[in-house]
Amino acid sequence: MTLNCVVVDDSAIQRLSIVKLIENHPSLNLIAEYNSALETKNGLNTHKVDLIFLDIEMPVLNGFELLDVLNNKPQIIFVTGKTEYAFKAFNYDATDYLHKPITRERFNTAVDKAVEQHKLKLDFNETEGEHIFVKSNLKKRKVYIKDIKWIEALGDYVKLVTEETSLVVLSTMKAFEAELPEGKFLRIHKSYIVNLDKIDRFNSKNVEVGAYEIPLSRNKKTQLVDALNNITT
Repeated sequence: MTLNCVVVDDSAIQRLSIVKLIENHPSLNLIAEYNSALETKNGLNTHKVDLIFLDIEMPVLNGFELLDVLNNKPQIIFVTGKTEYAFKAFNYDATDYLHKPITRERFNTAVDKAVEQHKLKLDFNETEGEHIFVKSNLKKRKVYIKDIKWIEALGDYVKLVTEETSLVVLSTMKAFEAELPEGKFLRIHKSYIVNLDKIDRFNSKNVEVGAYEIPLSRNKKTQLVDALNNITT
């Protein structure tokens, strides 16, 4: 099992030391390294990440403030030169807290914890049903993938429509799309992502989900036909 990870630290020297440890660990795949929380926030919109090695003291946004604005947080291993943040770090459900300078042995112990937690999450998903967590109205809510009907763009937010309710979530469409399992959803319009299992019928202009009609972009019809013929079970 390999975890996709990123390194966030405003010090190039500190980033390099973590990158070397990552590159020598068989369970880690380095996706990117960032020198600020703002750069990280933008980067996470385009990459699917399982684990962040996160410095705390950074300009503009510190590590904690970064986590406060993320909708779907990967596992976090804090990396810092100070010990006084440890208690607060675990209030953020950190997987581990590494104090600089970091030994290879201590680093490997932290990674082992992250791998084990990832395995538990996968096992839990298989047992309970695949799901995601979204933040809506200041609360984290569990949403089962099978219950999602479609996702609709609302400016800086998205509206998540399920079998039971609708939730408004602070996210871009691109970032939310990255959280969804491949082969089960398709962005059929700039403002709509639809659950392929929920489609009842479609024509050249619309997709019908129950009594609702959702616009279908002209250039997406062929992709929709292919996707429906290859739905992931």
